[in-house]
Amino acid sequence: MRLLIFDLDGTLIDSKLDIAHSVNATLAYMGMPGISHELVSTYIGNGAPVLMRRSLGPGASEQDVEKALDFFIRYYGQHCLDNTALYPGVKDALDTLKAQDGVRMAVLTNKPVRISNHIIGGLGCGEHFFRVYGGNSFKRKKPDPVGIDTLLSESGAPREQAVMVGDSAVDVRTARNAGIQACGVSYGFQPDSFAAEPPDFLIDDLRKLPDLL
Repeated sequence: MRLLIFDLDGTLIDSKLDIAHSVNATLAYMGMPGISHELVSTYIGNGAPVLMRRSLGPGASEQDVEKALDFFIRYYGQHCLDNTALYPGVKDALDTLKAQDGVRMAVLTNKPVRISNHIIGGLGCGEHFFRVYGGNSFKRKKPDPVGIDTLLSESGAPREQAVMVGDSAVDVRTARNAGIQACGVSYGFQPDSFAAEPPDFLIDDLRKLPDLL
């Protein structure tokens, strides 16, 4: 494998608590009651606009969603490293992979790119990735293949030597749409979603990825 593309939330970082706190701060700002952290985690993966729409409920207007989204982005941007950390073994795995000749790594997430770069840099992993693309880097988010197609073009890697690593069916679907392999991680936010869309490989610790590849 020459190109490894990683999802961020639920794959490299455990950001559940900071996202849940930010969602509930947003709901309080909107005059609504909070929701459970577990419920918030099921809403993660399709970008902040979808997260807000789901958190506000079906009765929210588009104006409500835009108002909540603006507050959420500002609040989360200030609190995205309060409790967020790399999952165990992630730094070791990234160090091992970075040392391999010919391997390039990138992040493709539906989280806003500025916040994504801030988190990755704050956790000491910025030098591992040649690109970080977020949900606002392209006109379309995952599972659209535009992000993977762009990374394939920029890296020069053929599709058969690229893999998408993620914690949900969204990541598997993105890989399928781009014609590359998918590796799932079972410790993330939405491992149950793999039942409907199974990855080519499934690991319970990112340190197993170098040997698997």
